[in-house]
Amino acid sequence: MACFFLGITLLASCKSHEKEDKILRIATAANMQFAMEKLTEAFSQENGIACEVILSSSGKLFAQIKEGAPYDVFVSADLKYPEQLYRDGYTISPPTVYANGRIVLWTMNEANFPSIEILTNDVVRHIALPSPKTAPYGMAALEVLNNHHIFAVVEDKLVYGESVAQTNQFIISRSAEFGFTAMSVVLSPEMKGKGKWIALDQKEYTPIKQAVVLIKNKNGVKPGAQKFHDFLLSTKGRTILHKFGYWIDE
Repeated sequence: MACFFLGITLLASCKSHEKEDKILRIATAANMQFAMEKLTEAFSQENGIACEVILSSSGKLFAQIKEGAPYDVFVSADLKYPEQLYRDGYTISPPTVYANGRIVLWTMNEANFPSIEILTNDVVRHIALPSPKTAPYGMAALEVLNNHHIFAVVEDKLVYGESVAQTNQFIISRSAEFGFTAMSVVLSPEMKGKGKWIALDQKEYTPIKQAVVLIKNKNGVKPGAQKFHDFLLSTKGRTILHKFGYWIDE
């Protein structure tokens, strides 16, 4: 499915005829793919600002921003990368946590119900997860495996995607019998009802605090960036996030 390829760029549907410098570029962690489609659609309808969404792992987007990528907003899957950008002077203010993510174990295999225990079974040859080096959801998945004391048992079965999006591709194509991904994926209209999944106990991994930060460019911060930041934290934005399984701190 083409929507899962890395580096994918999505354009919000409204006012795409605007001048290039008016488009708001939102670097977005791949777990937010489907939620971001709804968020930018609602934001653009409300504010008349066209959005370009660049999807990848948080770590890769962080590296691209450090290298000068012309992004206006960074919607990360964690707090670490945005905080580092703030410390290094790439933003004018500290990041804001907009949601807490949750991970699930997902399969397209109708014969076996997903469980942590089944991962050690010989019938399971491949287990997909995002790379812990660049994707916070991958780090959370490793914590789950370690907390169940099965990492050493399943280590040779692990297949690492560069992001949540590529991990989804492995699961959907059945290249991996099981995989760890974001709850927002399995609750999306595009994926809802496909395969079987279980939510993993939030006590088994460090809370996935997802943060947003506004990126400086040569003219400071683009005006529309603050508007999107505020929309993301608004009642309307949080209602959309909640529908995709994100837990919102009150």
